[in-house]
Amino acid sequence: MVLLRSLVFHALFYSLTLLMMVVVSPVFLLPRRWGWWVVPTWSHLCLLLLRVTVGLKVEVRGRENIPQGGFIVASKHQSVWETFALIREFPDPTYILKRELRWIPIFGWYTAKFRQIPINRGKRAAALAALLISAKEAISEGRQILMFPEGTRRPAGGEPSYKFGIAHLYRDLKCQVLPVALNAGVYWPRKSLRLYPGTVIVEILPPIQPGLATNVFHETMVNMIETVSDALIEEARKEPSPSPVLDRIPRKSL
Repeated sequence: MVLLRSLVFHALFYSLTLLMMVVVSPVFLLPRRWGWWVVPTWSHLCLLLLRVTVGLKVEVRGRENIPQGGFIVASKHQSVWETFALIREFPDPTYILKRELRWIPIFGWYTAKFRQIPINRGKRAAALAALLISAKEAISEGRQILMFPEGTRRPAGGEPSYKFGIAHLYRDLKCQVLPVALNAGVYWPRKSLRLYPGTVIVEILPPIQPGLATNVFHETMVNMIETVSDALIEEARKEPSPSPVLDRIPRKSL
C-alpha cells in the first residue's frame, strides 16, 4: 500500500507541475513580482497532494525567527521535499541551483523568469565569483537566498558534509544567515520512490548575525542545524506509527 500511494503521488506531482507550467505560462508577460504567486501556489498544492495521497503532513516551528529583508537561508538537505516545501515560508526567495536545471524545457524558463541563481559546479572559482554578484543583487533587493550548504541530499541521520562556500557568502554579503533544521528524510528518503506517512517537522532557528570569523560561523551553523535535525529525528520515533526508515538510523544521545 505504501508503494502504491507513493506511485500515485509521484504521478500526480509531475502531472500537476507540468500542467501548472503550461496553464500559467501567461505569467511570462508579467513582471517577476506580479507572477510570483504561481510558485508558492504550486508548493502549497504539492504539500496538499502529499497529505491526501501519502498521509504526510508538515509542522513548521520558529517562524518568529524569520528576519525582515534580505538574508541567507541555510537548510538541512535530506529529501526532495524541502526543495519545494520551503518556498512558501519566505516572501521573495531565490534558490541557488545547479546550472543544468536551466536546460530543462519549460521548467528552466521558469527558473530564469523568477531569477533563481544558477551555479556552474565545474568551474569553482568562476562560479563563486558569479554567485557573489547575483547574491549581492538579491540581498540588495531584500530577497531571501535559499541554499543547501551540504550541496546534495544526505541520508537522515547520516554523516553531514557541509561545504565552506556559504561561509564565504556570509563574509562577503555581511548579512544574517537563517539556519533551518528538518527531518524530511525520515519520510521521503533520498533515492527512493517510497514515501511514508507522518509529520515532517521543520524548525527555523534564530538567525546568525553577521560579523563572525568564517570558521566560527561555519562551525556554529553546522552545530545548530545538526543538533536540532538529530533531535527532530528522535522526535519522529515517538509517532504512533514511526517510519520504517528510522529502523536504519542509529539512535543518538542528545
